Amino acid sequence: MVIRSVKLANFRSHESFVLKCNPQTTELVGENGCGKTSVLEAIYEAMQGKSFRAVDREIVRRDTEFYRVELEYGDGRIVTVVYDAGTDRKEFLAEDKKKRRLAKKNKYPIVLFEPDDLNLVGSSPTGRRNYFDRMFGQLSEKYGVALARYNKALKQRNELLKQEVVNSGDLFSWDVMLTRYGAELQAERDGFVRDVNERLTEVYRSIAENDDEVEMKYVSEVDGESEFLRRLEEGFERDRILGYTSFGVHRDNYEFVFNGVKADGSASRGEVRSMVIALKFIEAEMVMRETGKMPVVLLDDVFSELDDVRQRCLGRNFRENQIILTSTRSQNNLAIYVGKN
Repeated sequence: MVIRSVKLANFRSHESFVLKCNPQTTELVGENGCGKTSVLEAIYEAMQGKSFRAVDREIVRRDTEFYRVELEYGDGRIVTVVYDAGTDRKEFLAEDKKKRRLAKKNKYPIVLFEPDDLNLVGSSPTGRRNYFDRMFGQLSEKYGVALARYNKALKQRNELLKQEVVNSGDLFSWDVMLTRYGAELQAERDGFVRDVNERLTEVYRSIAENDDEVEMKYVSEVDGESEFLRRLEEGFERDRILGYTSFGVHRDNYEFVFNGVKADGSASRGEVRSMVIALKFIEAEMVMRETGKMPVVLLDDVFSELDDVRQRCLGRNFRENQIILTSTRSQNNLAIYVGKN
Protein backbone atom coordinates (compact mmCIF):
# COMPACT_ATOMS: atom_id res chain seq x y z
CA MET A 1 0.00 0.00 0.00
CA VAL A 2 1.43 3.38 -1.06
CA ILE A 3 -1.44 5.65 0.09
CA ARG A 4 -3.29 4.94 3.32
CA SER A 5 -5.64 7.93 3.44
CA VAL A 6 -6.40 11.38 2.07
CA LYS A 7 -8.20 14.20 3.87
CA LEU A 8 -9.60 17.27 2.10
CA ALA A 9 -10.85 20.58 3.47
CA ASN A 10 -12.40 23.28 1.25
CA PHE A 11 -11.00 21.58 -1.82
CA ARG A 12 -13.32 22.48 -4.71
CA SER A 13 -16.82 21.25 -3.79
CA HIS A 14 -15.59 19.31 -0.73
CA GLU A 15 -16.01 21.14 2.57
CA SER A 16 -14.65 18.03 4.25
CA PHE A 17 -13.86 14.61 2.79
CA VAL A 18 -11.86 11.63 4.02
CA LEU A 19 -10.80 8.72 1.82
CA LYS A 20 -9.46 5.51 3.36
CA CYS A 21 -7.65 3.66 0.58
CA ASN A 22 -7.59 -0.06 -0.06
CA PRO A 23 -4.17 -1.69 -0.56
CA GLN A 24 -4.84 -2.46 -4.21
CA THR A 25 -7.93 -0.84 -5.77
CA THR A 26 -10.08 1.98 -4.39
CA GLU A 27 -13.17 2.90 -6.38
CA LEU A 28 -14.94 6.28 -6.05
CA VAL A 29 -18.46 6.19 -7.43
CA GLY A 30 -20.88 9.07 -8.02
CA GLU A 31 -22.71 11.17 -10.54
CA ASN A 32 -20.83 13.55 -12.82
CA GLY A 33 -20.01 16.80 -11.03
CA CYS A 34 -20.07 15.35 -7.51
CA GLY A 35 -16.32 15.84 -6.93
CA LYS A 36 -14.76 12.47 -7.77
CA THR A 37 -12.07 13.96 -10.01
CA SER A 38 -11.31 16.56 -7.33
CA VAL A 39 -10.20 13.75 -5.00
CA LEU A 40 -7.76 12.49 -7.65
CA GLU A 41 -6.59 16.06 -8.19
CA ALA A 42 -5.87 16.46 -4.46
CA ILE A 43 -3.92 13.19 -4.40
CA TYR A 44 -1.91 14.30 -7.43
CA GLU A 45 -1.10 17.64 -5.81
CA ALA A 46 0.07 16.08 -2.55
CA MET A 47 2.27 13.60 -4.41
CA GLN A 48 3.53 15.77 -7.28
CA GLY A 49 3.36 19.28 -5.85
CA LYS A 50 0.83 20.75 -8.27
CA SER A 51 -2.60 20.21 -9.75
CA PHE A 52 -3.00 18.55 -13.14
CA ARG A 53 -5.86 20.82 -14.17
CA ALA A 54 -5.99 24.21 -12.42
CA VAL A 55 -4.22 26.97 -10.50
CA ASP A 56 -4.67 27.24 -6.74
CA ARG A 57 -7.16 30.12 -6.66
CA GLU A 58 -9.53 28.04 -8.81
CA ILE A 59 -9.41 25.13 -6.37
CA VAL A 60 -10.50 26.89 -3.17
CA ARG A 61 -14.10 26.12 -2.26
CA ARG A 62 -16.43 29.06 -2.88
CA ASP A 63 -16.69 31.58 -0.03
CA THR A 64 -13.71 30.11 1.83
CA GLU A 65 -10.18 31.45 2.29
CA PHE A 66 -8.06 28.30 2.18
CA TYR A 67 -7.85 24.68 1.15
CA ARG A 68 -6.00 21.82 2.82
CA VAL A 69 -4.94 18.34 1.71
CA GLU A 70 -3.40 15.78 4.02
CA LEU A 71 -2.07 12.57 2.49
CA GLU A 72 -0.84 9.72 4.65
CA TYR A 73 1.45 7.13 3.09
CA GLY A 74 1.40 3.44 3.99
CA ASP A 75 4.61 3.82 6.01
CA GLY A 76 3.10 6.57 8.17
CA ARG A 77 4.67 9.58 6.46
CA ILE A 78 2.31 12.54 6.04
CA VAL A 79 2.42 15.31 3.44
CA THR A 80 0.16 18.31 4.03
CA VAL A 81 -0.69 21.00 1.47
CA VAL A 82 -2.18 24.30 2.64
CA TYR A 83 -3.15 27.17 0.35
CA ASP A 84 -4.13 30.61 1.71
CA ALA A 85 -6.25 32.51 -0.82
CA GLY A 86 -5.74 35.83 0.98
CA THR A 87 -1.98 35.78 0.51
CA ASP A 88 -2.00 33.53 -2.58
CA ARG A 89 0.55 31.40 -0.78
CA LYS A 90 0.87 27.62 -0.75
CA GLU A 91 3.00 25.60 1.64
CA PHE A 92 3.93 21.94 1.89
CA LEU A 93 4.58 20.34 5.26
CA ALA A 94 6.61 17.13 5.12
CA GLU A 95 8.99 15.64 7.67
CA ASP A 96 8.25 18.60 10.01
CA LYS A 97 9.54 21.07 7.43
CA LYS A 98 7.51 23.77 5.67
CA LYS A 99 8.44 24.66 2.11
CA ARG A 100 6.91 26.61 -0.75
CA ARG A 101 7.56 23.72 -3.13
CA LEU A 102 7.30 19.98 -2.62
CA ALA A 103 10.84 18.64 -2.36
CA LYS A 104 11.89 15.95 -4.82
CA LYS A 105 12.40 13.42 -2.02
CA ASN A 106 8.78 13.95 -0.90
CA LYS A 107 7.27 13.38 -4.37
CA TYR A 108 5.89 10.05 -5.48
CA PRO A 109 5.32 8.97 -9.11
CA ILE A 110 1.82 8.78 -10.57
CA VAL A 111 0.36 7.49 -13.82
CA LEU A 112 -2.77 9.54 -14.50
CA PHE A 113 -5.34 8.37 -17.04
CA GLU A 114 -8.13 10.81 -18.00
CA PRO A 115 -10.90 10.38 -20.60
CA ASP A 116 -9.35 13.14 -22.73
CA ASP A 117 -6.17 11.05 -22.98
CA LEU A 118 -8.08 8.65 -25.23
CA ASN A 119 -8.23 11.50 -27.76
CA LEU A 120 -4.48 12.06 -27.61
CA VAL A 121 -3.76 10.83 -31.15
CA GLY A 122 -6.18 13.29 -32.73
CA SER A 123 -5.77 16.16 -30.26
CA SER A 124 -4.07 19.48 -30.99
CA PRO A 125 -0.26 19.79 -30.95
CA THR A 126 -0.63 21.88 -27.78
CA GLY A 127 -2.57 19.08 -26.10
CA ARG A 128 0.04 16.50 -27.02
CA ARG A 129 2.91 18.75 -25.89
CA ASN A 130 1.24 19.30 -22.52
CA TYR A 131 0.66 15.57 -22.13
CA PHE A 132 4.26 14.60 -22.85
CA ASP A 133 5.69 17.52 -20.87
CA ARG A 134 3.89 16.15 -17.83
CA MET A 135 5.02 12.60 -18.56
CA PHE A 136 8.66 13.46 -19.29
CA GLY A 137 8.85 15.92 -16.39
CA GLN A 138 8.03 13.09 -13.98
CA LEU A 139 10.69 10.89 -15.55
CA SER A 140 13.47 13.47 -15.45
CA GLU A 141 14.15 16.28 -13.00
CA LYS A 142 16.47 17.79 -15.61
CA TYR A 143 13.57 17.95 -18.07
CA GLY A 144 11.33 19.69 -15.55
CA VAL A 145 13.97 22.29 -14.75
CA ALA A 146 14.73 22.97 -18.42
CA LEU A 147 11.03 23.29 -19.23
CA ALA A 148 10.41 25.74 -16.37
CA ARG A 149 13.37 27.91 -17.38
CA TYR A 150 12.45 27.79 -21.06
CA ASN A 151 8.89 28.85 -20.28
CA LYS A 152 10.11 31.67 -18.04
CA ALA A 153 12.38 33.00 -20.80
CA LEU A 154 9.58 32.65 -23.35
CA LYS A 155 7.18 34.60 -21.12
CA GLN A 156 9.72 37.42 -20.61
CA ARG A 157 10.50 37.60 -24.32
CA ASN A 158 6.82 37.75 -25.22
CA GLU A 159 6.20 40.52 -22.70
CA LEU A 160 9.00 42.56 -24.27
CA LEU A 161 7.58 41.96 -27.73
CA LYS A 162 4.29 43.51 -26.64
CA GLN A 163 5.94 46.77 -25.62
CA GLU A 164 5.51 49.78 -27.89
CA VAL A 165 9.25 50.25 -28.29
CA VAL A 166 11.59 47.26 -28.37
CA ASN A 167 14.72 46.36 -30.32
CA SER A 168 16.44 43.07 -30.97
CA GLY A 169 19.16 43.80 -28.43
CA ASP A 170 16.56 43.90 -25.66
CA LEU A 171 15.75 40.27 -26.41
CA PHE A 172 19.27 38.87 -26.69
CA SER A 173 19.63 37.48 -23.16
CA TRP A 174 16.23 35.79 -23.41
CA ASP A 175 17.12 34.44 -26.86
CA VAL A 176 20.24 32.84 -25.39
CA MET A 177 18.20 31.25 -22.59
CA LEU A 178 15.63 29.93 -25.06
CA THR A 179 18.28 28.30 -27.22
CA ARG A 180 20.15 26.82 -24.25
CA TYR A 181 17.16 25.25 -22.54
CA GLY A 182 15.44 24.50 -25.82
CA ALA A 183 18.40 22.35 -26.83
CA GLU A 184 18.14 20.46 -23.52
CA LEU A 185 14.43 19.86 -24.05
CA GLN A 186 15.02 18.61 -27.58
CA ALA A 187 17.64 16.12 -26.46
CA GLU A 188 15.44 14.83 -23.64
CA ARG A 189 12.33 14.57 -25.83
CA ASP A 190 14.20 12.74 -28.55
CA GLY A 191 15.60 10.24 -26.06
CA PHE A 192 12.27 9.55 -24.41
CA VAL A 193 10.52 9.04 -27.74
CA ARG A 194 13.17 6.51 -28.74
CA ASP A 195 12.58 4.68 -25.45
CA VAL A 196 8.82 4.63 -26.06
CA ASN A 197 9.25 3.28 -29.58
CA GLU A 198 11.37 0.38 -28.36
CA ARG A 199 8.25 -1.03 -26.68
CA LEU A 200 5.26 0.58 -28.39
CA THR A 201 4.52 -1.96 -31.13
CA GLU A 202 5.09 -4.94 -28.83
CA VAL A 203 2.80 -3.60 -26.09
CA TYR A 204 0.19 -2.49 -28.63
CA ARG A 205 0.08 -5.98 -30.15
CA SER A 206 -0.40 -7.53 -26.71
CA ILE A 207 -3.57 -5.42 -26.36
CA ALA A 208 -4.93 -5.53 -29.91
CA GLU A 209 -3.79 -9.11 -30.61
CA ASN A 210 -2.72 -8.43 -34.21
CA ASP A 211 0.43 -7.68 -36.24
CA ASP A 212 0.00 -3.91 -36.72
CA GLU A 213 2.98 -1.60 -36.28
CA VAL A 214 2.80 1.59 -34.23
CA GLU A 215 5.35 4.36 -33.94
CA MET A 216 5.58 7.76 -32.29
CA LYS A 217 7.49 10.59 -34.00
CA TYR A 218 8.94 13.70 -32.42
CA VAL A 219 8.62 16.63 -34.83
CA SER A 220 10.56 19.88 -34.30
CA GLU A 221 11.26 22.82 -36.59
CA VAL A 222 14.38 23.65 -34.57
CA ASP A 223 17.65 22.26 -35.92
CA GLY A 224 20.37 22.80 -33.33
CA GLU A 225 21.19 25.53 -30.82
CA SER A 226 23.02 27.91 -33.16
CA GLU A 227 20.31 27.58 -35.81
CA PHE A 228 17.67 28.28 -33.17
CA LEU A 229 19.41 31.50 -32.12
CA ARG A 230 19.80 32.63 -35.73
CA ARG A 231 16.12 32.01 -36.49
CA LEU A 232 15.06 33.98 -33.40
CA GLU A 233 17.20 36.95 -34.42
CA GLU A 234 16.03 36.83 -38.05
CA GLY A 235 12.40 36.58 -36.98
CA PHE A 236 12.51 39.61 -34.67
CA GLU A 237 10.47 41.94 -36.91
CA ARG A 238 7.79 39.33 -37.48
CA ASP A 239 7.59 38.54 -33.77
CA ARG A 240 7.43 42.23 -32.88
CA ILE A 241 4.42 42.67 -35.17
CA LEU A 242 2.76 39.51 -33.87
CA GLY A 243 3.56 40.28 -30.25
CA TYR A 244 4.80 36.77 -29.44
CA THR A 245 7.60 34.31 -30.25
CA SER A 246 6.55 32.41 -33.35
CA PHE A 247 9.47 29.97 -33.54
CA GLY A 248 10.89 27.51 -31.03
CA VAL A 249 10.57 24.18 -29.29
CA HIS A 250 7.34 25.38 -27.68
CA ARG A 251 5.83 24.62 -31.10
CA ASP A 252 7.15 21.04 -31.26
CA ASN A 253 4.74 18.22 -32.04
CA TYR A 254 4.35 14.47 -31.60
CA GLU A 255 2.76 12.28 -34.25
CA PHE A 256 1.50 8.71 -34.10
CA VAL A 257 2.10 6.46 -37.11
CA PHE A 258 -0.02 3.36 -37.73
CA ASN A 259 1.32 0.83 -40.26
CA GLY A 260 3.42 3.55 -41.91
CA VAL A 261 0.59 6.12 -42.15
CA LYS A 262 -0.37 8.94 -39.78
CA ALA A 263 -2.69 7.34 -37.24
CA ASP A 264 -5.00 10.34 -37.06
CA GLY A 265 -7.46 9.56 -39.82
CA SER A 266 -6.23 6.05 -40.64
CA ALA A 267 -6.59 4.15 -37.35
CA SER A 268 -10.01 3.15 -36.05
CA ARG A 269 -11.40 4.33 -32.70
CA GLY A 270 -10.51 1.00 -31.09
CA GLU A 271 -6.99 1.01 -32.57
CA VAL A 272 -6.39 4.55 -31.29
CA ARG A 273 -7.53 3.58 -27.81
CA SER A 274 -5.23 0.56 -27.83
CA MET A 275 -2.33 2.88 -28.74
CA VAL A 276 -3.08 5.17 -25.81
CA ILE A 277 -3.43 2.27 -23.38
CA ALA A 278 -0.10 0.88 -24.63
CA LEU A 279 1.46 4.29 -24.02
CA LYS A 280 0.14 4.29 -20.44
CA PHE A 281 1.64 0.86 -19.77
CA ILE A 282 4.99 2.02 -21.16
CA GLU A 283 4.81 5.19 -19.05
CA ALA A 284 4.38 3.04 -15.93
CA GLU A 285 7.36 0.88 -16.96
CA MET A 286 9.55 3.94 -17.58
CA VAL A 287 8.54 5.52 -14.26
CA MET A 288 9.44 2.32 -12.43
CA ARG A 289 12.77 2.10 -14.25
CA GLU A 290 13.73 5.74 -13.70
CA THR A 291 12.53 6.15 -10.09
CA GLY A 292 12.66 2.63 -8.69
CA LYS A 293 9.12 3.15 -7.36
CA MET A 294 5.89 1.43 -8.41
CA PRO A 295 3.69 4.37 -9.50
CA VAL A 296 0.21 4.94 -8.11
CA VAL A 297 -2.35 4.72 -10.92
CA LEU A 298 -5.20 7.25 -11.03
CA LEU A 299 -7.97 6.32 -13.46
CA ASP A 300 -10.51 9.10 -13.93
CA ASP A 301 -13.74 7.63 -15.35
CA VAL A 302 -11.98 5.81 -18.18
CA PHE A 303 -13.73 2.46 -17.81
CA SER A 304 -16.94 3.93 -19.22
CA GLU A 305 -15.00 4.77 -22.39
CA LEU A 306 -13.49 1.31 -22.89
CA ASP A 307 -14.93 -2.04 -23.96
CA ASP A 308 -14.66 -5.14 -21.77
CA VAL A 309 -11.46 -6.39 -23.43
CA ARG A 310 -9.56 -3.15 -22.82
CA GLN A 311 -10.97 -2.83 -19.29
CA ARG A 312 -9.60 -6.27 -18.44
CA CYS A 313 -6.29 -5.36 -20.05
CA LEU A 314 -5.99 -2.28 -17.81
CA GLY A 315 -6.73 -4.33 -14.71
CA ARG A 316 -4.28 -7.05 -15.72
CA ASN A 317 -1.36 -4.77 -16.49
CA PHE A 318 -1.79 -2.59 -13.41
CA ARG A 319 -2.45 -5.46 -11.00
CA GLU A 320 0.81 -4.76 -9.10
CA ASN A 321 0.02 -1.04 -8.71
CA GLN A 322 -2.21 0.67 -6.19
CA ILE A 323 -5.15 1.98 -8.24
CA ILE A 324 -7.60 4.74 -7.35
CA LEU A 325 -10.35 5.04 -9.91
CA THR A 326 -13.54 7.03 -10.39
CA SER A 327 -16.72 5.83 -12.05
CA THR A 328 -20.39 6.66 -12.36
CA ARG A 329 -21.25 3.00 -11.84
CA SER A 330 -19.78 0.59 -9.33
CA GLN A 331 -17.47 -2.14 -10.58
CA ASN A 332 -17.51 -4.00 -7.23
CA ASN A 333 -19.25 -4.04 -3.85
CA LEU A 334 -16.41 -2.20 -2.08
CA ALA A 335 -17.04 1.10 -3.89
CA ILE A 336 -16.92 4.40 -1.98
CA TYR A 337 -19.77 6.68 -2.95
CA VAL A 338 -19.08 10.40 -3.37
CA GLY A 339 -21.76 13.07 -3.07
CA LYS A 340 -24.11 10.96 -0.94
CA ASN A 341 -24.98 11.49 2.71
